[in-house]
Amino acid sequence: MTQPSLETVKTQAKALRQALQAQGTAISHAQALELIARQHGARDWNTLHARLGQRNAPAELALGSKVTGHYLGQAYSGVIVALSGPSGNRHVEIALDQPIDTVRFDSFSNWRHRIRGTIGEDGRSSRKTSDGSPHLTVNIAPT
Repeated sequence: MTQPSLETVKTQAKALRQALQAQGTAISHAQALELIARQHGARDWNTLHARLGQRNAPAELALGSKVTGHYLGQAYSGVIVALSGPSGNRHVEIALDQPIDTVRFDSFSNWRHRIRGTIGEDGRSSRKTSDGSPHLTVNIAPT
């Protein structure tokens, strides 16, 4: 059985809290997180959070790393040419193997040869598009 993402278990805790409140039982968010942690076989929330955080962490990025991902909804592959900041707030610049069109309209184009962004430990930007997708996702390319 695969482990859920950290976002998934937080959503489960929120849904549990709302369902219990609708039935007249109020619990705190922390209590909901603890209950969800036990449902996933963890001793407590901190244990589950650590387990999922390690699993969801990307491989270490470095200058020259081959990467793949999505930028503004478009798939890309490329090489990291600039990297700075701590792992939780890492600034990255990627030279693309092939230019991508970041505009989804037929009558207009904006071709990019390089992309820049700030990503968290999960390899995703905190900034989102209007549909809720991260602006940028970065994954180490398979070798």
